[in-house]
Amino acid sequence: MWYNNILETIGNTPLVKLNRITKDIKATVLAKIETVNPGNSIKDRMALQMIEDAEREGLLKPGGTIIEGTSGNTGMGLAIAAVIKGYKCIFTTTDKQSKEKIDALRAFGAEVIVCPTNVEPEDPRSYYSVSSRLQKEVPNSWKANQYDNLSNSKANYLKTGPEIWAQTEGKITHFVAGVGTGGTISGAGKYLKEKNPDIKIWGIDTYGSVFKKYKETGLFDKDEIYPYITEGIGEDFLPQNVDFAVVDHFEKVTDKDAALMTREIARKEGIFAGNSTGATIAGLLQMKDQLKEDDVVVIVVHDHGTRYLAKMYNEDWLRERGFLKDEKLTARAILSGREPQEIVTIDADKTVLEAINAIKILNISQIPVTQMSKVVGKITESDILSSLLENPSLKSAKVQDIMTKPFPFVDLNTSIDKISSLINKDNTAVLVEDDYGKLEIITQFDIISAMSV
Repeated sequence: MWYNNILETIGNTPLVKLNRITKDIKATVLAKIETVNPGNSIKDRMALQMIEDAEREGLLKPGGTIIEGTSGNTGMGLAIAAVIKGYKCIFTTTDKQSKEKIDALRAFGAEVIVCPTNVEPEDPRSYYSVSSRLQKEVPNSWKANQYDNLSNSKANYLKTGPEIWAQTEGKITHFVAGVGTGGTISGAGKYLKEKNPDIKIWGIDTYGSVFKKYKETGLFDKDEIYPYITEGIGEDFLPQNVDFAVVDHFEKVTDKDAALMTREIARKEGIFAGNSTGATIAGLLQMKDQLKEDDVVVIVVHDHGTRYLAKMYNEDWLRERGFLKDEKLTARAILSGREPQEIVTIDADKTVLEAINAIKILNISQIPVTQMSKVVGKITESDILSSLLENPSLKSAKVQDIMTKPFPFVDLNTSIDKISSLINKDNTAVLVEDDYGKLEIITQFDIISAMSV
């Protein structure tokens, strides 16, 4: 058996029991593995549904351009369908999104415009506003509008919900999913409640989003809105696809808990999942006391971990945000473990001969070069040697004439692995500012000394 094209492989994703990460939960927890869709996310379902509905309604015509504001996953689904169906794509996204997501969209031939995150939705710079403007300006274009296009919920009502009901043989008691556009939880949740009104639908929200308070009070509180790191869930407005009557409860999860849980899923279950799945499982664990032994919980694995390699799966990224303890040596640990030392610098206007004398007297091999108290370059023994071999008269020249690029700067939380990767034949050290703004230098010898303690 074969499929006529890749779009026919969307859906019918497996349901997999979680074991180690949910060991403290009495209920059976099953994960709907949406990463096996061709675009590696659940958004493939609604992307295809939106396109096919638009085609039927005459809104999307042959050779047209699909425009959408997307964090990446919906764009991927739309881009894949566009390749098969012969459409062009222009996507707007935010600077919060991972580079992997943006690169993936461009791999399918889409044009991607990156917009600022921390602006109001009505701001002309927001990715919502830019996509709306493009839809008016680009001839023969159609905006998918995943937030308010009810084909989003429809896709999950027609396919995701029925799949879960059949796969659990109707035994499901709880459905848990991250809520962004709202299409997954509202569509699948509506179907499941029609089959059994007692099924609980739990939505996972994030701090900085309006969903939870709106559900509980009916008030849209702008004070709830502030920047957050978690990707794929939460919003600063109310999408039409979020059916608050379907969702029984919203649970908020912190950025830190979501990020760390994302990593744990891979390490404990062998499932390479994205950030919103980490938030979903973290939220479920927060609500574990509400579950009984005979409950059957289905959670959604929304997208794939490959889109978060530079973020949740990067230890330096986690340390920079204070999410990860210093299990490995860091710049801070290296500095605290060595004897106090004064860093030697040389002004860019000094002569090369003065630099040679400093290197001799102090028995050092490299010196950061400063100008107006700022590091602007470096000078090393090899820099001096190669320059003098070419032109011996350069002894009287200024240091700035032969200096090379400055040593890389790192922060105090940078791991020893990252520091080591930055030290090479061109960079024999790195620079770091301590907690008081004092400049420090870390050399290869410092790293070896720290590791040998």
